[in-house]
Amino acid sequence: MIVDIYEYFKKHPKYNKYIGSDFVLVEYKCPLNVEEFQLWTESHLITFVISGKKDWFTPEGTYKLKSGDALFLKKGVYTTKQHLEEDYCVMLFFMSDSFIRHFIKDNELLYQEESVKSSSKSAVKIDTDTSFKTLVKSIFQYLTMDQAIPQKLIELKFRELIFNISLNKRNQGFKKVLLEITNTAKWNIEQVMNSNFQYDLPISAFAKLSGRSLSSFKRDFKEHFGTTPSKWLMAKRLEYSKMLLLSSKMNINEICYESGFKNTSHYIKSFKSYFKQTPNQFRAIN
Repeated sequence: MIVDIYEYFKKHPKYNKYIGSDFVLVEYKCPLNVEEFQLWTESHLITFVISGKKDWFTPEGTYKLKSGDALFLKKGVYTTKQHLEEDYCVMLFFMSDSFIRHFIKDNELLYQEESVKSSSKSAVKIDTDTSFKTLVKSIFQYLTMDQAIPQKLIELKFRELIFNISLNKRNQGFKKVLLEITNTAKWNIEQVMNSNFQYDLPISAFAKLSGRSLSSFKRDFKEHFGTTPSKWLMAKRLEYSKMLLLSSKMNINEICYESGFKNTSHYIKSFKSYFKQTPNQFRAIN
């Protein structure tokens, strides 16, 4: 199962966190028995490692993070792998499209020299200097205090952190990706679907990843693809599984889950209905 970590951390009572109007800050200690984890998030995310090691697998490559490292991730689907030799503790900073747009609008001079180019990169490594780590530590201390902290103070600290990253000349990639997000009114439906069809996500998740309400997503999807999201996903996953049957040595169970199906029986039934033969029959004669 893929976990919606944005909603998970917003609703789970046990974590030290702060929920703003369009951002969420969380301190998270990952249990040592969780090695591999698949997740999706409808908000963009900065992860800063306080202790431990974790690998983030993205479409363009793997980011290996250790204590003191930070990574910006666009909203999307990711797989992580934790190194189990030590506790993994992290600060997570979730921010919506709206938060980023307002931040850029309020601080145009900071970004006016940056050029905006469309990028397929889903993640950008952040250079963390001493001032950045000091700011994260101060936010961490506020989150762990017993008394209530004024909302304005937390928001000011978070905005100061984004300022700090942007002022660092080694973080030009971060500035560019914020500008790209700001200038993207709606995320490209085709790109969202082709990047994530093999994950077992509900239609509502695809809508959130594309920056649309469910109703506008279904309407725009029908205009673009000429069919419904459910029918498109079924055909895309079945065609993908057919390719895996021909080109890999994976067994039927592995192909089923790799293609985004919930269980093997549903996959076999759907494959037979679509291709008029079972996956094993197809593999045997091809």
